[in-house]
Order: sequence, then structure tokens, then C-alpha cells
Amino acid sequence: MMSQSHITRPEIAAGTLIDNRYIIQKLLGQGGLGRTYLAFDTRRFNEACVLKEFAPIGTGESGLEQYRNLFKREAKILHQLQHPQIPKFLACFEGDGRLFLVQEYVDGKTYSRLLGELQRQGRNFSEDEVIQWLKNLLPVLEYVHQHNIIHRDISPDNIMLPDGKDLPVLIDFGVGKQIADINEARSSNHQVTFVGKMSLVGKVGYAPREQISLGLCSPSSDLYALGVTAIVLLTARDPSLLMDQYSLEWNWRNYTYVTDGFAQVLDCMLEDRPNKRYQTASEVLRDLERIREPEVAISSAIKADDLPATVFNSEFQAMSAISQSYKQSEETIFNSPTSPQTGPRIEQQQSSLQPAFIKHCQQELAYHIGPMANLIIEEILAHNPYISADQFIELVINEIPNFQAAFEFKKSLFS
Repeated sequence: MMSQSHITRPEIAAGTLIDNRYIIQKLLGQGGLGRTYLAFDTRRFNEACVLKEFAPIGTGESGLEQYRNLFKREAKILHQLQHPQIPKFLACFEGDGRLFLVQEYVDGKTYSRLLGELQRQGRNFSEDEVIQWLKNLLPVLEYVHQHNIIHRDISPDNIMLPDGKDLPVLIDFGVGKQIADINEARSSNHQVTFVGKMSLVGKVGYAPREQISLGLCSPSSDLYALGVTAIVLLTARDPSLLMDQYSLEWNWRNYTYVTDGFAQVLDCMLEDRPNKRYQTASEVLRDLERIREPEVAISSAIKADDLPATVFNSEFQAMSAISQSYKQSEETIFNSPTSPQTGPRIEQQQSSLQPAFIKHCQQELAYHIGPMANLIIEEILAHNPYISADQFIELVINEIPNFQAAFEFKKSLFS
């Protein structure tokens, strides 16, 4: 049996040579199962790597071997995974009574840190940024799940963006779980007890209820956690603030604006009941690809009648047609306001700004500048009774001082 002194071994000092190969540089972090160090590999031209030391905190001897097996499982999992967006597994060894795992060092920032930096600039991640982020991460999860592995601990802390790279990296498989192990556990009462306890891992707020309460996990559990991470990036709020404390329903839509199509995808990822949730990463990707289809229809349309009547563009069919008409007749309308031939055209321009379109613009503008939006809209309409949709949009945009916000406002009208 291992002694209690092994359980509470001190942190390894910087400069220590481990396994006659790895020089410890500094402590990167510490969790329930051990410590993580930045080290240099002297046999690979002092290449930076991550050394994970198995050092569970406050664990009795009876549970120590079980945690040790969990740590070894991470090595087994990482050894199976060969993906450019997952840190490479390099080695696993035991020395001086300690167990070590070595993997590729990702030089970059976690999305928790990136979100903090954006907040200091006065903004959060935008809808387009989060959609692209999901499109970049979902293939990684699909790969992981195809190998019968569930990450179980997805959060902004466990996703990194390497310096100088565009693709996020999924890190920390320390609580990863093979589906086969779970299925095997269900066949034995003794194992169910153990696996059930070990499966109560994952961050509260990010892990779904079946994982936290029952120790059950599946690919949809990872998709739920990824959905929570997405709404955190959009709102910059902790999950506990995005859920109603009485109904336990998500109310994240109160803190950000996204298009209905994307909101529906996120809501499906965040379904409380696993059977109502997306079951595979490819299903989420498929629906994300469909979100922008109406946008293409709008941009390529010549006539309003050619546009599909979907929830995404029904409000803007008239706007597109009037915009085309305006471009063709602008000089006639505004240079000859008294011409009898232009009378009907002026009336058409006046009626082109339909109430649904104006209301939508008010809501979008209010999102960026607050309650003054309604007064500004009223003033623009009062001073420009025959304004076209294009001119109306440009005047509204001029009221938004921030360039990025103005860009997002204009983009939202066509999404």
C-alpha cells in the first residue's frame, strides 16, 4: 500500500531534472488529480512540453489506486487520439514514486482569458465568431466521439487558441471516459457504484444534469457543455446567471442578440433531456450550415418574388425589392418631387418601410445604444417622410458611434 506521504508530496521545484530528461520550468496549474508543469525536453532540443504529475490531494489509501487508474486512462485516451486540434501524447512513465504523463505544450490562451480580454475592450464574442468557433470545434468532437471517447469537461478553460493559429485546441482529457467502460459498468453493480462516483466530474453549470446527478454521459453530454460554453462567450456571464433559479430553464437570450436560426441551434444543444438534444456533432454542423442559406437568397435575389418565404427573410422581402427600385429611380424621385409621374412612386417609397421592418430596426438599434433608439427612429422618419430603405439604414447606422457595432447592426438586418 502507498503511504500518505506519497499523497501529499510537495510541488517539484523549478530546475529539477525528471527521468534524466525533463527540466521543470514552472507550475502551470493544480487540480484534484495532480499538478501540471511546463518543462523542457533535453532529448528534443529543449522543446517545451507539459508534464502532468499524478498527485491527488487529500485522498485516502483505499481510493488512491482508483484515481491512479483514472490518470493512466488519460494516457491511454491521448495515445489513441491523433488530431491537430488535440495536444499530442508524448510519454507516460513512473519515477521516484510518482506517475507522469508528457504531452505537447500548447502555447496560447484559453477562451476564458480571451473572453476577459474582449470584455476589457468593451465587447464579447460576436455571433459570427461563435458560429465559426463551433464549426472549428465540432469536427474535433466528432473525431473524439468516433473513437468512443467522451471529454466530459468542456468549458472555456479547456479550450485554447494557440498563438498565431486560427483553430482552437481541445485540452485536458483528465476526466475523459470511454463509452465502452460505461457500458461495461452497467453490467456490474459493483462497477456501477465506482463509475457512478467517478463520473460526477465536470464543471457545475457546464455539465448536463444527467452527468452531474447520475454520472451518465454520452456524446450529447459534450454537445451540451459546448453549447453552454458558446452562450458564455456570447454573454460573458457565468452559466449560473443564465439559468432561471426557479424553473431551471435557460434565459440566455435576455443577455445577447443572435439570429433565430442560431438561437434554435443553441437551444437544441442546451436541451435538459438528453433525447431531445443533438446526438452527434455532425447534426449540429449540418444545422449551422443551414443558418446562412436565407442570407444567400437575399443577396442574390433580383425580385422580391424570387425570395423564399422563410422565417429568416420574410420581413426583408419588401426591403430588398424597394431597395432595387430605389437605385433605379433615385434621381427621378428626389430631383422631381412635384412631377405628376413621381407621385405614385413617392407614395410607394413612403409605404415601403413597413411597421415590422421599422420595429426590427428599433430592436436592433436598442441593443447597441439603449432606450434612445425609439426616439432616434421617430426623428429620422419625421424628417425624412419619403425615405427609402437604403437611406433609412444608413441614417440609423450614423447614430451608432462604435464601428464594430455599426457593422454588426447592418449585418443583422440581412441575417
